[in-house]
Amino acid sequence: MLNPTDSPTVRPPPKRSGPLRALFALRHSCDGILATLREESAFRQEAALAVVLLPAALLMPVGAVERVLLIVSVLLVLLVELLNSSIEAAIDRISLEHHELSKRAKDCGSAAVTMALLICAVTWGVFCGPIVYHWLRGLML
Repeated sequence: MLNPTDSPTVRPPPKRSGPLRALFALRHSCDGILATLREESAFRQEAALAVVLLPAALLMPVGAVERVLLIVSVLLVLLVELLNSSIEAAIDRISLEHHELSKRAKDCGSAAVTMALLICAVTWGVFCGPIVYHWLRGLML
């Protein structure tokens, strides 16, 4: 039973600061990645692709800037997929019924993932395509 002097509003927990805040933020980030891996098959597929492409980027005979761009393009796909998953979860939390604005939000999130995948494909094609082409051509001669 509420005491008349008690406020019915819910107060947020006190904010943490310093290293403890960073530790809790890292924990929440890991929780988000694990939840997305568990719930989203697209993220699992993109994470599997990252497991292959990230070591490949380290082994490619390219310069430092090109290597960074290869790595960042893969991480960009994972980043955008995480944001898309959060948009979808928030929309589904609000309502599962069909609404044009919900559809638009989900479609825009999906389009963002497609753009990130395109950026990744173009980056890998530009920097690694010629290397793979010369390697395959050498095998055929």
